Amino acid sequence: MIRKLAIIGAGLIGGSLALALRRAGYCKQVVACSRSEAHLKRAVELGVIDAYSLEPAEAVRDADMVLLAVPLGAMEAVCRAIGDALAPDAVLTDVGSAKASVVAAVSAAFGEAPASFVPGHPIAGTEKSGVEAAFPELYQGRRVILTPLAHTRPDAVRQVRAMWEVAGAVVEEMGVEHHDEVLAATSHLPHLLAFGLVDSLARMGERDEIFRYAAGGFRDFTRIASSDPVMWRDICLANSQAILKVMSHYREDLDGITEAVQQGDGDRLLEIFQRAKAARDRFCH
Repeated sequence: MIRKLAIIGAGLIGGSLALALRRAGYCKQVVACSRSEAHLKRAVELGVIDAYSLEPAEAVRDADMVLLAVPLGAMEAVCRAIGDALAPDAVLTDVGSAKASVVAAVSAAFGEAPASFVPGHPIAGTEKSGVEAAFPELYQGRRVILTPLAHTRPDAVRQVRAMWEVAGAVVEEMGVEHHDEVLAATSHLPHLLAFGLVDSLARMGERDEIFRYAAGGFRDFTRIASSDPVMWRDICLANSQAILKVMSHYREDLDGITEAVQQGDGDRLLEIFQRAKAARDRFCH
């Protein structure tokens, strides 16, 4: 049971967690903080949170669980703002998509990452953002990855694991570096490709006609290009080395497909397509 959950940045991710915990009766009070008072008032109206503060330190005061749900570029500043106000027994966790960046930000703010800090990343979301997009079923059956550090308190890990499991998530643990490599391939690169494709087509001469005749495949593939641009800018900068590595690998494979098309090599194209279909059918169905 969480007595007071403080969420810094109550949008889709933090708001959906709050709704899931409230529905389960697992959290007595939810307090949020963000830069927009109108946004926070709306969160109260929607029943996502109980109260709010525009000051991060005030929001986390007396909280036993603190969730950082802000863009990666804001992590260090937020941690510096709340450092002196955290209760001695408070557990600190986050939802950032690039764990090495978050660990570095928290360490810079506190001098060393606190033993009560449990880095985390829910592999869930939609292309929508903001508290109005939050819904309690977001984490049902979805994975949440925790990347505890060598000195992270085991009881803090247990508390964060329990919180996500109550929300319906399947919780796994892995190392920080491994997490960033896996997510660069499975999440960060796909978002880059979607953003890049839409931007490229939007700058073509007949863009109105191109988008007018866009079929379901285009809409499915590019749905994630409607995601928050600021958040994804921060992710790409924060996890640049892992992204560049997987992008280089993908570029080589794309060159191979280009070559097959140029040479009219139908057998090679069919081999690639069949291998891709088999892999996706196996792992995504």
